[in-house]
Amino acid sequence: MVSSSANRRPAQGLPADATSFVGRRQEMAEVKTLLSRSRLVTLTGFGGVGKTRLAARAAQDVQRAFADGVWFVDLSAVDDPDLLVPTLLEVLQIEERSSRPSMAALADHLADKKALLILDNCEHMLHDCAMLADDLLAVADGLRIIVTSREPLRIHGERTLVVRPLPVPDGGGVNLSTQALAEVDAVRLFVERADAVLPGFSVTDDNRDAVEQICRRLDGIPLAIELAAVRLRALSVQQLLDRLEDRFRMLTTGSRTAAPRQRTLRGLVDWSYGLCTEPERLLWARASVFSGGLDLEAAEAVCSGDGIAREDVVDVISGLVDKSVLVREEHSVGVRYRLLDTVRQYGRDRLAESGGQAALRRRHREFYRALARQAQALVFTSAQLHWQRRLRLEHPNLRVALHACFDDGDAEDGLRMATDLLYHWKTMYLVGEGRRWLEDGLAKVTAPCESRAWALCCASWMAIMMGHDQAAAVMADEARELGETLELPSLIAYASLFSGMAAVYRGEIDAAVELYERSLAGHRAAGDERGQVLTLTRLCLTYGRKRDVERAAAAGEEAIRICDARGEGWHRAYAVMALGVLAWREGDMARAVALEKESLRFNGTLDDRLGVGINLDVLAWVSAAEHDYERAARLIGALWNIWQTSGRPLLQFGHLLVYHEECEASILQALGEPAFRSALGQGARLSFDEALAYAMEESTPAVPSARPADASSPLTRREMEIARLVAKGLSNKGIATTLVIAQRTAEGHIEHILSKLGFHSRAQIAVWVAEQDRRAAAQDSHGLSSAMASPDGRAAGGARRRH
Repeated sequence: MVSSSANRRPAQGLPADATSFVGRRQEMAEVKTLLSRSRLVTLTGFGGVGKTRLAARAAQDVQRAFADGVWFVDLSAVDDPDLLVPTLLEVLQIEERSSRPSMAALADHLADKKALLILDNCEHMLHDCAMLADDLLAVADGLRIIVTSREPLRIHGERTLVVRPLPVPDGGGVNLSTQALAEVDAVRLFVERADAVLPGFSVTDDNRDAVEQICRRLDGIPLAIELAAVRLRALSVQQLLDRLEDRFRMLTTGSRTAAPRQRTLRGLVDWSYGLCTEPERLLWARASVFSGGLDLEAAEAVCSGDGIAREDVVDVISGLVDKSVLVREEHSVGVRYRLLDTVRQYGRDRLAESGGQAALRRRHREFYRALARQAQALVFTSAQLHWQRRLRLEHPNLRVALHACFDDGDAEDGLRMATDLLYHWKTMYLVGEGRRWLEDGLAKVTAPCESRAWALCCASWMAIMMGHDQAAAVMADEARELGETLELPSLIAYASLFSGMAAVYRGEIDAAVELYERSLAGHRAAGDERGQVLTLTRLCLTYGRKRDVERAAAAGEEAIRICDARGEGWHRAYAVMALGVLAWREGDMARAVALEKESLRFNGTLDDRLGVGINLDVLAWVSAAEHDYERAARLIGALWNIWQTSGRPLLQFGHLLVYHEECEASILQALGEPAFRSALGQGARLSFDEALAYAMEESTPAVPSARPADASSPLTRREMEIARLVAKGLSNKGIATTLVIAQRTAEGHIEHILSKLGFHSRAQIAVWVAEQDRRAAAQDSHGLSSAMASPDGRAAGGARRRH
């Protein structure tokens, strides 16, 4: 056996970097940290995600710590477990000079060495690699091992790091400039690889959308991006994007020197598929019918049967998570699982080959139809918050199910589902989409039936939310007529409620009160507590408008009593808001503030931006009444951001619009236009969380700084401060030291920042911070005139109506 001192090679066999190493700064730091704490670190992740490159680069960075060398062992071509040890002997250049077993020679050689061993591509011999690693670590105290595999070894002392795809542009989030977009890791990799085949290639204003979509469609998987970039020899970026529908046929031109499974995208995914058990393959294919993810309950209902027992689904899912086929995600309502788009497309192809698509789609449709029905039944209970959060996560699946109802199933069933999702459309700020689903269904279900009548009621309310009072009145009238024909007293009561809302919008207050009182009587007769609370809240506002204070207060307080008895919070928050408006009108400002803050606290928890918008508006009226005009203007400025995402919440309350306009006019008159603009700008630059804190008088300092994050920033002030430290390159420990906080607290903030921005790396945060600063500077230089201009170009302020 040759001694280590005679043949010491600090980095033996590490693959040379033929191309640049893009991103992974955070992952590199994590590998080094894990390696300092554990003698066995396993990098897991889907094929082509870059585990090998990350392991090799980390090994290069730490090689000085290993006096006896860093040794890289590629096991991708080793299919026979009996060849595992001989392969290591060959790489370590160990000559066997006795009849001893090979394992003994390997153990003896490493026993006194301070070395790092990289076992690359272990997934196809997982058991044998686990046994080998365990045996070597037991006899060699100075040995550390990095393993790359699609699933962990599962032995004592192992620390794992899931290697995710490269960060991709969010798409629905922050709107980056072209320059900032080019710095996102997935885009940067695409550009660098494209430049190798098309010298001078860069992201431009003309191709940025196509480049962004390519990187998102390929899930940020490095190998897939590299295979795609090669195609630019013959195609334009747009042509490449157009052909990614058939990505497995398109991406087939990998390096001739690469392993066969890494030369094509299909070969890459075929390899993962081949490592799966038969139940795992079945569930992979069946899970492809989901959009946006699934939870265990959905998997059990839709994917079980015909080869997968329902009680075995959890174990099969665990196997797919271990193999990096399913991505596990933690949410407030529980754990969910997601397929990368490339993995989902492969599963769909397999499902099509099996001929089981129709049955799976039917089960998917039935499951989400039932989910919508269950959520509707619990909307007036203490479970409402949980269910609305769950429906938000399931929104892509709900859309698929609705399409399936109307295209493949029963149109009336689809109409009922769209109706059951009424509150979902409201809290997701998708009132327009919900109304379109209902109107599409009403166009198909034309016979006089209960489903049509209830859909008309819901569509009427949505039309009011959108400021379309005439359409709302027409639909409410038809719903009432159907209710009378079909003898549905509860429906008649709702139709009267929505007719009353339309009357308020038109300024017909007396007619509205009569309709509301008729609606309340109908709801009481039917025992519908939700209908009672909705109507009582409207009566509180409308009686208040007529200065009938006693009846207004009684209506609002009765609504709250009903909600409290049911443990209900959402409708209660609106009733509390109505009492706050009443207190403001009667000059009891302290009570008005207390009530609006109570309502705001719940609406903020639910992220109900319609409700939050009304609360902020009323608090602005109170501030103006108390002559705190700067605070009132800031609250209105913050309100503008909410209007951009959720529309004008006061549209559904008609006469409250007048109060808003009178408030703006009084502020402008008191402050003058320059000061009014300045205060509005300060409020407009607040993030949603900062606006809540400011409205609750919890923010510090009380006055927003002149240049915080851009108005579109979802980060709190503290998160923005931490994001800037990340951008400066500080570690978690450095951030904690700088801010005098616990390191765990800093780590938690960074996780929240990544989650809010839809990012996966600290590098993305740095790019985003630079872009925010650029946009803030541009905004300062151009002023706030464009933000304050109404659609016809006039500045904000004055008694006018915005629709």
